[in-house]
Formats: sequence, C-alpha cells, structure tokens
Amino acid sequence: MLFLSVLHLFLCLSSWAWGVYSLDTQEQIVRNFFEKNGSPVGETGSTHTNNWAVLVCSSRYWFNYRHMANALGMYRTVKRLGIPDSNIILMLADDASCNSRNKFPGSVYANPGRHLDLSGDNIEVDYRGYEVTVENFIRVLTGRMDPSVPRSKRLLSDERSNIFVYMTGHGGNEFLKFQDNEEISAFDIADAFEQMYQKKRYNEIFFMIDTCQANTMYSKLYSPNILATGSSNLGENSYSHANDNDIGVAVIDAFTHYVLEFMEKINKTSQVSMQELLSSVDVTKINSHPGVRTDLFRRSLDKTRITDFFGGVAQVEIVPPLDVADMNTPDEAIPESTNKGKGDNESQEHLQLHSDVPSGSTPQEPSTLAKALNWMGEKEWKNARAWASVTLIGFLASWAASKH
Repeated sequence: MLFLSVLHLFLCLSSWAWGVYSLDTQEQIVRNFFEKNGSPVGETGSTHTNNWAVLVCSSRYWFNYRHMANALGMYRTVKRLGIPDSNIILMLADDASCNSRNKFPGSVYANPGRHLDLSGDNIEVDYRGYEVTVENFIRVLTGRMDPSVPRSKRLLSDERSNIFVYMTGHGGNEFLKFQDNEEISAFDIADAFEQMYQKKRYNEIFFMIDTCQANTMYSKLYSPNILATGSSNLGENSYSHANDNDIGVAVIDAFTHYVLEFMEKINKTSQVSMQELLSSVDVTKINSHPGVRTDLFRRSLDKTRITDFFGGVAQVEIVPPLDVADMNTPDEAIPESTNKGKGDNESQEHLQLHSDVPSGSTPQEPSTLAKALNWMGEKEWKNARAWASVTLIGFLASWAASKH
C-alpha cells in the first residue's frame, strides 16, 4: 500500500511539473504563429490589434467630382483589404452618384473607360452633405460626441488601434476648405491628433492628404507615432489625372490615382512596405512633389507593412490566465472596453479619472508571497515550481527505495 501511495504521488507531481513546461511551450508556439508573418513587437513590428479608417471628401458641387472619386477609391481599397464598414468613417460633402448631371445615375467612376463603379449598394456614407463640417470631423477624431450620435458614426478606437486618415478637397498653405464656407487649419489637425494621443485613442496614425499645397497640412503635427504624406509642396497645385468626355469633368486626382494603382497589387497577406508605396509616386506623372514626414514615427518605413494601416489585422494579444479573485469580480466593477463603445466625453473622462480604489479607503499592502512572485516573475516562478517538484519526486523515490 505504501508503495502504491508513493507511486500515485510520483505520477501526480510528474504531471504537474510537465504541465508547467507544456504551458510555456504552447504559449511560445502561439506567439510564433502570430509573429511569423511579421516582425515581433518592438521597433520594427506593429503592436496594434485593430484598424480604422477616416475618409473625408470636403468638396461640394459637380465640378469636384474627382474629390468624391478620390475618397470612394480609398474606401473601396481599405474594404477590399479587410477593414469592415463598422471600422470606416466615410464623409462625403456631396453625392455625385445622385447628381442630376450624372449621365450614369447611381455610379461614380475613377477612370475614363468606366471599368469600375466606386458607388453602389454596398457603400455606407456616415456623414453626408451638410453634415461634413470641421466640427464633426474633429468630434469624430477626438470622440467628443453627443450621446445621441449612433455607434456607426463614431470612431471607437483605442490605444491598440492603427488609424488611416485620408482627406481630399481644395486647400492652400496650412488650410483645407470644407464646402467652400469654412476651413480647417494645420493647427486644428495637429491639436486633434494630440487630443487623441492624450486620450489613448490610437497606436499609430497614417495621415494622407491630396490637395493643393498638401504638405503644409502636416507641418504642425507634434504627437508621437504619426506618419504623414501629402501630394504637393508649398506653392504647388495638386492636379487631376484624367477627364471623361461623357461625364464632362475630371474623374480623379493624379496623386490618389497612382496610390490606388499601386494598391491594386496588394492583398491582405502582402509583405509590401510603406517605403515601397511612398516611393512609387512619380513626380513627372503627378506634376507636383509629394512629401513624407517620418520624424514622429517610431518604426522604419521599410519594416512597416502597408497592411498595418490599409488592412484588417489577424493578430491577438496573449494575456496570462485570470486569477480566481479576478474571475469572481462582479461585472459591474469592470468598466466597458473602449473598443466596445464609447459614450459622451463626460463618461470617457469619468473612466480615466476615477481609480478602482473606493474613496476614503486605504489600498491593502501586497502580501509577502505576492511581492516575492512579482520579483521573481511569472516564468521564474514556473521554473521554480518544476524544479521543486523534481526534487521532491527524487526524495520520495529514494525514501521508498530505502524502505524496501
């Protein structure tokens, strides 16, 4: 009987020790799986877990058809590469597809041959017509929305979100016009991005703008982890690419046309870098000098994939198992995730400013064991348990042998 008891204990401790190493091995396999298509998290790899896009056409009237085609072309591209409509905010100041002068009602084309209709049944415009204002654009970015605004019109991003912000319209030195009756300045955009950073609403931002003197619009940015590009230098115009005689106006701008042309070669699993995209635009073809600002961006462009901003991610965040105490925490004590929906600005600030410790109470001092575990680290603790098990098994085996 004594031998059977010792053998049973031996098997239990062996399985426990093996389980410790097995968990480590399984976790490493999972990490390797999600990092095999890109660099590990760090200087070269992306740490984001979700993608968003904010696409803005700020121009009205039929003769600005090309600006609407610009935005719809970007909309089609990010959807094709995996960003769902729920993660896209599309702002169109005018609807060319329903204009009475459109010879092809319900359609918007970006090339004279009309091979591809950018409009259709699967287009979801979130802000249309007179809803496209500077105020609404800034509210979308910063999350300062009225409680009545539906989720479909909100940018529900968080600190793990990569956001692609695209703007097109008529502009000048450090300003972009909205519907010919108001303007947004480079300072406004810079301050909006800074509010996003302070409120942890993004991981990285890729800002692209196609307008006259576009590069001046990102000159005032000062928040970290922002990559920016524009279609033209100070004093330069941004030109259209082609006219359609049947439609009667220019159908797309040159800078956006060549960006979209390059993006047609990209799919969801492409390893093509942002450096290749930004270097692909030929100055002689667009008749202006596109610019890139990288000093705020922490990663190398040749190590940053296009799909980090234009596509949906297939990454997960691996976290340690919850303790029993955490599992017993009531649901009402856990604030709703920022990625599941945001309320108005007051509720967001409430979550940020209030701690989990009730007012008037003194936080409990962690136990000696908890301090020791924190000092050792999770991996070291697992190894210690395994070696203790092996030592105990050896002792018991020696003791059992001495009895016989």
